[in-house]
Amino acid sequence: MKILLLSAYDAASHIYWRKALVAEFPEHDWQVLSLPPRYFSWRIRGNSLSWAFGEQDILSQPYDLIIATSMTDLSALKGMAPQLAAIPTLVYFHENQFAYPESGREFGSVEPKILNIYTALAADRVLFNTEYNRSTFLSGARKLLKKLPDQVPTGLIDQLSARCEVVHVPLPDSLYVASPSESDPTIAWCTKQPADKRPLRLIWAARWEFDKGPDRLLAILQVLEQRGIDFRLCVLGERFRHSPKDFDQIETEFAHRLDQFGYAESREEYLNWLHAGDVMLSTATHEFQGLSVLEAVAMGCIPVLPGREVYPELFSPSYLYKDCGSDIVQEAELAADCILQHAERLRDGEAEVPDVHSLSWSQLRPAYAQAMEDTLNAAQKR
Repeated sequence: MKILLLSAYDAASHIYWRKALVAEFPEHDWQVLSLPPRYFSWRIRGNSLSWAFGEQDILSQPYDLIIATSMTDLSALKGMAPQLAAIPTLVYFHENQFAYPESGREFGSVEPKILNIYTALAADRVLFNTEYNRSTFLSGARKLLKKLPDQVPTGLIDQLSARCEVVHVPLPDSLYVASPSESDPTIAWCTKQPADKRPLRLIWAARWEFDKGPDRLLAILQVLEQRGIDFRLCVLGERFRHSPKDFDQIETEFAHRLDQFGYAESREEYLNWLHAGDVMLSTATHEFQGLSVLEAVAMGCIPVLPGREVYPELFSPSYLYKDCGSDIVQEAELAADCILQHAERLRDGEAEVPDVHSLSWSQLRPAYAQAMEDTLNAAQKR
C-alpha cells in the first residue's frame, strides 16, 4: 500500500509518532511531508497552500491512503489538490485546540478550533491518542457550533463521534529492556544504590513552558525542602527563549539539589536518567498523553502526577495528587504527601511501578493496522 503521511506542525511528539509508524509498517511504501513547528498561526492555516503549490509532484502521485495530523488544513488541501479528494484519509489527533490552556498571549481567534473541525470532517476515520483528547475535542466542538449565529448543519458532532476512536501513541519496545545507566559515567545516578541508603531521586521532564506548571514544581520543591526531605533533582526538557522565570529560581534556589538541569545531550543520556530515577513528577496543567511520563514509568520510575487532564485515565488514584486549581500552595502540600508515601515504599522495598506494557508498539501495532483497514472500508461506503 502506498501511503502519504502529512505532519503539518512537526513538533517533537509528532516526529516521535510518525517515525515509529513508518518503521513499524515497512511493508508499506511511505511518502512523508512535514513542516517545521514554528509560526503557529501561519503554519496551521498555510500548510495547505505550502504543499498544494510547493509539492505538486509528490501530491500528484497515486496513493492508497492518506494519514495526516490534526494540524493539517485537510479540507483546503483537498480543494487545492483535488487529486487527493477521493483518497481514503485517516487523521491523527495528538492534541486539540479546544483543551489548550491560555497563556494570555493569544489573539483570541477561533480559527484553529474551526480548522480542527474541518479537518476531522474531511477524514474518513479519526484517531485520538487518549479518551481525554477525544472527549474534549467533541465537547469543545459542540459548544463552539452552538455559539455560531446561523446556518450550522445539524448532526455534525454525531457524524464526528461515529468516525472517532482512541489509539495511543505507542512506546518503543526497547524502553522495557534494562538501560546501561549503571555504567554510564555521564549520569550522576549511575550506581544503583539501595533506596534506603541514598537520597530520593526525583525527575521532572517536560517542555519548559507555562502549561507544564513550573510554578507548581517550584512550590513542591519548596515544600520538600521545608519538610527536610533528602532528595536529588533532575530537571529535563527543552528550554525556549522565553521560558518562565520559575526555572531561573529553581536553578538558583535548589542548586544544592540539582544533578541535571536542562536538555540531555542525547536520547541515550535522557533515557539513562529516566532509568536511574525513583519518582517521575509531573506538574502539568495541559497534557494530552504525557509521553515523557509514560517513558519514565516504562523504565521503572514511580509516577506522581496531578489528578487532572489525561492522568486519571492512565493511572490509578494512588499515583495522583489532588488538583487544587489556583491554590498552588495546597496542591504542593498534597503532591509532597504523595511523593513521601512512595518514597517510604521504596525504602521498604514495597514500591510498585504501574504496568504500561499495553502501550508498547508490540501491543498497539494491530490497532493501527486495523485503523488503516477501517479507513479504507469507510471510504468505500461514501
